[in-house]
Amino acid sequence: MVHGMGANTQELSQMIRNARETNLDEFSRLTEKAKTLLVEEHGLVGSLQITGRLVKTRPKGQAIVVGDLHGDLESLAVILKDCDFLNRAHSKENVLLIFLGDYGDRGDYSPEVYHVVLRLKEAFPEKVVLMRGNHEGPEDLLAYPHDLPTHLHERFGEEWKSAYEKLRELFNHLYNAVLVEDRCVMLHGGVPSQAKSTDDLAYAHLKHPRESHLEEILWSDPEEGLKGVYLSPRGAGRLFGEDVTGKFLKMFGVKVLIRGHEPTEEGFKIDHNGKILTLFSRMGAPYFNNHAAYLQLDLSEKIENAYQLRRFVRLL
Repeated sequence: MVHGMGANTQELSQMIRNARETNLDEFSRLTEKAKTLLVEEHGLVGSLQITGRLVKTRPKGQAIVVGDLHGDLESLAVILKDCDFLNRAHSKENVLLIFLGDYGDRGDYSPEVYHVVLRLKEAFPEKVVLMRGNHEGPEDLLAYPHDLPTHLHERFGEEWKSAYEKLRELFNHLYNAVLVEDRCVMLHGGVPSQAKSTDDLAYAHLKHPRESHLEEILWSDPEEGLKGVYLSPRGAGRLFGEDVTGKFLKMFGVKVLIRGHEPTEEGFKIDHNGKILTLFSRMGAPYFNNHAAYLQLDLSEKIENAYQLRRFVRLL
């Protein structure tokens, strides 16, 4: 099959249309398929080395990194069209599509966003990485308000609970972190301040709630002018200072933490003297940000700080 920008647009339009028209059976099938793929991913998967819920990759090719979507189907469609992912994936290009979590809640099109993301995983399992956000957290760390059930009920009627139960099962298999050797680490929220090795990223979900790694990965935020960690006003996770970030990056031999989790006026922000890049990829209520953003990152390029990543940031 010959793929070009026109074919990409056509395929993407069909994908969005299918998401809008999907029924409960198809939605459930996709969710089950994605869970099965994630369960079976271990060891070498394409260009990825997978241990537990940690994805490692070498600094080659490109990574398209998408932050919080929160049910914003329109922004997701714009990102996929702008980065030409479908065409590039069909062409066997060395490109990864990495989602930082928080696919649903807050937005009316949460089921449709899940549908598109899971369809991408089904189509390109070795090129799509689905990470866990605090809105996909375990039962004892559930974000509030959690309105995904309402959106599923509106979409699928009285049988919505079966779709929700399948999604909850899926959440337990989403990834905790992505580590790009010599470059960066990606996770949803913040630094697990007590982490001592990659095992604390890979198996954070198994150590929860005995240890705080998963809670901090999903919920924590950087704070300027702070040393150490403090309780977060979110009610979960921690606020962490630049010293904590620096220690974490040094431990894993990387320069930058790339994360989502925080709404930003301009779609992205840089913290801790260039050690952290935050991406926020949705628009509209209740955030009313000026821009959404995502990242098209050349992994082969050496980076020393997040300021160097500005030119890879794409604004919506």
